[in-house]
Amino acid sequence: MKIEAPAQVAPDVKPPAHEMVYQALRARILFGELAPGQPVTIQGLAATMGAGMTPVREAIRRLISDGALVFQGNRRVSVPQLSHADLEQLIFLRKSIESRLTYLAAGIIPPDRVAALAQIDTQLDRAILSGDVAGYLMNNHRFHSGIYGFADAPILAEMADRLWLRFGPSLRVVCGRFGTQSLPDRHKDVLEALRDRDPDAAAAAMEADVVQGMEQIMQVLPDPSE
Repeated sequence: MKIEAPAQVAPDVKPPAHEMVYQALRARILFGELAPGQPVTIQGLAATMGAGMTPVREAIRRLISDGALVFQGNRRVSVPQLSHADLEQLIFLRKSIESRLTYLAAGIIPPDRVAALAQIDTQLDRAILSGDVAGYLMNNHRFHSGIYGFADAPILAEMADRLWLRFGPSLRVVCGRFGTQSLPDRHKDVLEALRDRDPDAAAAAMEADVVQGMEQIMQVLPDPSE
């Protein structure tokens, strides 16, 4: 009897170059490495990211579609600068979407995941105390996305993720102006409600956390009367 050779296990397939560039550039925007209004060129991004022009162009096209970048002409793009009207819309959407995601997650999120969220929040607290801006921004995003991923509402979760691209760079500005220790949150209230499996309390705590954070961003926006 002929013995067949065992099937070869396919090696891990790396994502396409354009996807890797998209995710890397997206993270730069989300965590404020590109400041609102800061113009960058396609060539400059390709050079700093060590990527080809084509995947950079594709990543920029997608991020413009996401609302995370705006095209300025002459091969330049920039992170949009928020207006007070923009922020009011973002507050409305975040309160609606993120409180609903938290409500949905509260009834089904397992205890071990709540414990993992508490660990993330501890890392966030350490970042606040040490003035670690990057650590604060990353762990804050991990905390929120870690809840929304358990809501079993992928459309809402995707919308929330896109909204974070809109205000993430401005949150970095808040850290730069006031420092991380001026950034209190309501995460402990959210965690307590998740442990109690209390959707209403969890949603209310998340809404309060959203409003608190967005009000801090409002303080760094230019005065519309000027």
